[in-house]
Amino acid sequence: MSSTISPVALIETHFGNLRDPRAAHSIEHKLLDILVISICGTISGANDFTAIAEYGKSKKKWLKTFLELENGIPSADTFERIFARLNPLELQKCFIGWMEAVHKTTGGELINIDGKTLRGAKEAGNSRSLIHMVSVWSATQHLVLGQKKVSEKSNEITAIPPLLEMLAIRGCLVSIDAMGCQTEIAKTIIEQGADYVLALKGNQGNLHDDVSQLFTSARAQKFHNIEHQFHSTVEKGHGRIEKRSYWTMGNTEFLIGAEKWTGLKSIGMVESERNVNGVVSIQQRYYILSIESDVHRFSQSVRSHWSIENQLHWILDVGFDEDASQGCRGYTAENLAVIRHVGLNLLSRDKKTKVGVKTKRLKAGWDDNYLKHILNALNIVSP
Repeated sequence: MSSTISPVALIETHFGNLRDPRAAHSIEHKLLDILVISICGTISGANDFTAIAEYGKSKKKWLKTFLELENGIPSADTFERIFARLNPLELQKCFIGWMEAVHKTTGGELINIDGKTLRGAKEAGNSRSLIHMVSVWSATQHLVLGQKKVSEKSNEITAIPPLLEMLAIRGCLVSIDAMGCQTEIAKTIIEQGADYVLALKGNQGNLHDDVSQLFTSARAQKFHNIEHQFHSTVEKGHGRIEKRSYWTMGNTEFLIGAEKWTGLKSIGMVESERNVNGVVSIQQRYYILSIESDVHRFSQSVRSHWSIENQLHWILDVGFDEDASQGCRGYTAENLAVIRHVGLNLLSRDKKTKVGVKTKRLKAGWDDNYLKHILNALNIVSP
């Protein structure tokens, strides 16, 4: 796609149908202009509305090459009022529609679902209630595919099914931590044409203990006459040696209540043995899977889920200073989270610039041509 295409045209293609929450007679600045400046500013290092407005003032001459800006650059208060009132579900649908247009999920793609608390943001009218965002992350492509706000971490259970129903995940392998190990979530994943790897804890009756007992018994017998698969990895560095051992078995008929879990076909176990300067610790984790016993796919899914911490959450904290974001008015926090995800996805698609996201943001603020190149990714379709 040529770099001469207007950034506003690219953004309008995917976000142009977003409804303006303002009364027509009170509109001084076009909603699309506000979105374009917010996305450009966020990509270029702005982390709050004051910075976005200042970015707009500093780049007004460049912005006027593709925006009308009849009434100049909106104030920080105007940006905040708009984002506080924008319908977050509509913005999320625009985001998901954009991702489905520019990125086609493929069979076997690893998808992780995980939550992150926005530590600086509070629910409006409740200074003690932190906002929690559930994100769908493509570990294969390093892209955010969708997101949804919940009031508390415990509400992830109800947020995940409708979020999954909005996404095109057919053929993907979806991993979720123990909070998402729910029969309804498993059913939704299967109905969407995907498969699951669900972590177990004590929140599903005896299921965790039953799976643990099956593996304990099998290992005690050295898996004699027990069909299973095994894989292990060893990592060394910085005074640490970590060995991870993975097993899968297909004998789910011994699990009480297995029929409640749509598509359940196998179980998995991971044992992590860490040696840090001579101090050894061992931890076991257990999983249920809707794929046939396949230890390599299982290990890839588990490892990709662990990596979401430094491939998404850490980057948002360090690269976008997300935990310092203090939006609490109306829908501000969740809408700004979507804009950050837009910025992160666009910056992540630039594979040629061999620096981190934080430095890419600085570069976008310094170099308008680089920012325009980043924005062009809005229309690049994955092969």
